[in-house]
Amino acid sequence: MPRFVLPAGAAWLLVLLLGAGAARASEPEPLAALIDALVAAKARTGLAARCSDAEFLRRATLDLAGRIPSRDEVRTFLADASPDKRTVLVDRLLASDDHVRRMRQVFHVMLMERLGDHPEWQKFLEASFAANRPWDELVRLILNPPADDETARGAAFWYTKRLEKYGQNPVDIPGLVRDVGRHFLGIDVQCAQCHDHLFVDDYKQEYYHGLLAFVGQTEIRTDVKFPAVAIKPLTKKAEYMSVFVQQPQSVGPKLPGLAELEIPQYPKGEEFAQPPDKKTKFPGVPKFNTLELLARELPQASNPRFGRNIANRMWWLMMGRGLVDPLDLHHADNPPSHPELLDALTAALAAHDFDLRWLLREMALSETYQRASFATDAALVAAPPESYALALEKPLSSEQMLASLRQALGDGTPLVVSRTDKQWAQWQTLFDGAFANPAREPEVGHNPTVKAALFLMHDPTVLGWLKPAEGNLTRRLLELSDPAALAEELYLTVLSRPPSTEEQAAVRDYLAANDDRREARIVNLVWSLLASNEFCGNH
Repeated sequence: MPRFVLPAGAAWLLVLLLGAGAARASEPEPLAALIDALVAAKARTGLAARCSDAEFLRRATLDLAGRIPSRDEVRTFLADASPDKRTVLVDRLLASDDHVRRMRQVFHVMLMERLGDHPEWQKFLEASFAANRPWDELVRLILNPPADDETARGAAFWYTKRLEKYGQNPVDIPGLVRDVGRHFLGIDVQCAQCHDHLFVDDYKQEYYHGLLAFVGQTEIRTDVKFPAVAIKPLTKKAEYMSVFVQQPQSVGPKLPGLAELEIPQYPKGEEFAQPPDKKTKFPGVPKFNTLELLARELPQASNPRFGRNIANRMWWLMMGRGLVDPLDLHHADNPPSHPELLDALTAALAAHDFDLRWLLREMALSETYQRASFATDAALVAAPPESYALALEKPLSSEQMLASLRQALGDGTPLVVSRTDKQWAQWQTLFDGAFANPAREPEVGHNPTVKAALFLMHDPTVLGWLKPAEGNLTRRLLELSDPAALAEELYLTVLSRPPSTEEQAAVRDYLAANDDRREARIVNLVWSLLASNEFCGNH
């Protein structure tokens, strides 16, 4: 099994962990245990207890499969007395087709930020996560997309969408440079285009122009019908001057904090390894290919920003808040809440060849992830979110909301969703309009809107799903005459937990108040749970 090197200052924690827990057969994997020790070491308010089985099942299924669990999955899990059932659940979810779909959706939103979509891009993402492609390899394909590989050529959509020209506006090359830094290095250098960043001392003007030298010559290919890019030869350094310090400067291809690459010179006419062809409109491939160099140099374990960025983003995905927050503002004045933990995650991920599925498993098996989201202790309730003393509530994404509504209102069996399902795609567009952020706005927080609330109240598609139909939830509830059985079916299906005694009584009293309107009252009960904060968040 690959091992990782602990950052300075954390080794003593591993000694304590191994000494205290080596004899316990149920001991988590080393990284999961180290996560817990490093979080506990900084906790000042104590830590919440373990969450209930029902809460863990719902949380893990939403995070790893992108939907709530089915009614039968809830019943089976709650009835299982096996001591390792949480580990078994995590492994089952990570091996499922649902997990592939979930990761495709997560990274589509993370990398495209609702800018647009393309079937080839979706095909690339799905194939990558189905094969558990390492993150460094996936990024290499995005940064230097192979037009001759049908399974991976869709990676070029990350470039082509950003290189599109809208009306009379020029191509947004500064936006492209910014997104290379944000998405793959965790730094936003756009404000360093004309001068050193005014508010972040770490972000130098050289950072922006060094990245610009890699991607500034990129253009969309017109000789093929699928997403593809070409790169023009780079023959000289990028020249720039600060608006505050009128002194000419220049830089060649250079990643922030790393060495500048030398630009070779070729005789005129010999710049291309594959020359352009005017007849076919093939743009050619230069010998000095800066996209190839970027794909080689950026996604490396030796590039500290690369590993820290994705480790922090995966922590955000599972825990609800990045160790560095915002995710794309890593710098000395915005340090991680747990520096040793981010170092450990970064080192462990690199040692495991950037296997994101492995990292998600370790996080899911940690006690930090399995912490309860509710506490009565005043100190715990007041604990800052960056302490992770309580599990943080996360809003359901547009994709999770659609999948969870369809899961709750369907026939009670786990969903089977095809990537090419046109009906599902239409529904997703509908839900994106209500729950997704505007284009270019990262979806990393909770922005409740009146539009989303009105959607659940009035949208004819959603209201249509509430009507009784063969095998659906409303029909099943109508066929149950015992209020206690009806309440259990309702709560297990929608909220993934049994109802409390008070909730059972409330259902019974509500249905008994006007029996001749039973169908309408059942529909109201279902809708009220679907519109509740408990359903609309992952807690």
